[in-house]
Amino acid sequence: MVIVNGLRKIMMIQCDKDNFKKGITLLEDRDYNGAVEYFTDLEKIYKEQNSGVNISIVLSFISMAKYLADKNNYKTVLKTLADAAYLADYHKSSTAGIVNEYALGTVYYGENQFQLALKHFDNAKNLSVNNGDELSVIGYVLTRIKQIKGGESFSHPAISDPLVSLVKIGRSISAVTDIDVLLKVIAEETRVAIQADRCTVFLLDKEKNELWSKVALGMDSKEIRFPADKGLAGYVVKTGEPLNIPDAYSDPRFNPDVDRETGYKTKTILCLPIKNNNQEIIGAFQVLNKNKGVFTKGDEDLLVAIGGSASIALENAQLFEQQKELYKEQKILFESFIDTLATSIDARDKITAGHSSRVKLYSILLVEQLGCDAKFKELVEKAAILHDIGKIGIRDSVLQKEGKLTDEEYKHIQEHVKITHDILEKIHTSEDFKMITEFACSHHEKYDGTGYYRHLKGEDIPYGGRILAVADVFDAITSKRHYREKMPIKNVIDILISGRDKHFDGKLVDEFLKIPVDKIINVFLTENHHSFKDEDREILSRYNLKDIYDFLSNPDENEQNKHIAELFNFYYSGTINNDEDL
Repeated sequence: MVIVNGLRKIMMIQCDKDNFKKGITLLEDRDYNGAVEYFTDLEKIYKEQNSGVNISIVLSFISMAKYLADKNNYKTVLKTLADAAYLADYHKSSTAGIVNEYALGTVYYGENQFQLALKHFDNAKNLSVNNGDELSVIGYVLTRIKQIKGGESFSHPAISDPLVSLVKIGRSISAVTDIDVLLKVIAEETRVAIQADRCTVFLLDKEKNELWSKVALGMDSKEIRFPADKGLAGYVVKTGEPLNIPDAYSDPRFNPDVDRETGYKTKTILCLPIKNNNQEIIGAFQVLNKNKGVFTKGDEDLLVAIGGSASIALENAQLFEQQKELYKEQKILFESFIDTLATSIDARDKITAGHSSRVKLYSILLVEQLGCDAKFKELVEKAAILHDIGKIGIRDSVLQKEGKLTDEEYKHIQEHVKITHDILEKIHTSEDFKMITEFACSHHEKYDGTGYYRHLKGEDIPYGGRILAVADVFDAITSKRHYREKMPIKNVIDILISGRDKHFDGKLVDEFLKIPVDKIINVFLTENHHSFKDEDREILSRYNLKDIYDFLSNPDENEQNKHIAELFNFYYSGTINNDEDL
């Protein structure tokens, strides 16, 4: 049986796991014509997506299925495989290359051209060794090589070498920490190694005294939970005894209800306990329906070997899950601590209350506009919340003064950046938090080097600090104070544009002005508490701040543009002003 069985995990950028798995299942069932039809439909989809890698893989599978259906397709199949090989080489895809070489080896083996077959199988093996085997083909390639060298007939099934599955599960111990993914890896590779139809890995939940699994092959991966003393798996976990049942319906311990509900017919069952290093039972394997005949003593021994590797991997994954939960709790505590610090500034500085929250929102918008990754976004977010924490060290008479500051008072309030650094530096935490500190205390640095407190210049200013600088100034001049109104939005944008490569990183200003204004308005609304009409949101989402600036700079040019500017200004200021106020 020339098939690609037991997919472990497909991690290709342009490969849809479920699509390929369904097609491979048709090959497993020897429904070759059905496989040709299915992969041909997939080919149409991938052509629409212009996915060259997937097209190459599909063409190789189509060729294999056509040849297995009718050897008279030999010449046509070779032409198609040549096209698939070209695409695999053009896109430099080792995965597509492995499938193509495997298909070519299969065809030449069927034609009794053994040397050519071995050449292509070896090519597939080498690609797999050097670049990984994302479609789990290597087990079948190795089997075909052994069959050719052993003089076996092409008609013999290509049963995957069990050692390959053991190696894959062993690799998962260090490579996979997500317990759901790990369970699926183990279940699929166990099914491949033992040549069974289905496999479920049950874990013991001691606190609830339940067995559970999110991986039950053929059951749509729905979580299964039941009392730990029920069913065959429960019997194995309770007694520690393996079960090898050649006829399920003749065993009184078998519960046929699941078969009745699903329409599945259970015939043979192999169920073994999974033990940890202390020989404590932590779960059970349940393997159903041997492909040919009944489960043997060799299958039992192989499942014990798999269980040895699996138990280590599962324990590691469970520990990792516990660590993740602990990290979540620590993160919640840390974030509440940060929010408390920011709130303490609002409590002291009523004039700028809400400023840090809005700077955070503007900074996030800019980070998203720039396409930065999630980790950087989180660091900037934390830095924005904390950027003014140093104001806790500023005298109330200065911090809460409503009028213009004297030179001495202005110098004193500038000290808040250095105080921010000194406070955050004393918090003992990770290297990431050091970056937060650097971002937070750099928000008053200027791109031309005339800022404070370290007088950094250009690229020497931390990137996160340059982002905060834009957000901080934008909020300061667009927020209403009881001693002044908001600055007209055109003047605000003038300040940003005139500050390019002087006060601000010019590239960041350009990107900030590209942010859709509906997102900017959402931040305004946190201060003035107006509601945003859906129809207005939809209209304004088509424009950015640079558009608004252009419309305001040429108010008589277009009535539609003038209306858009007025609509924006309504949400900015709360009223529609005349052109002079715009």
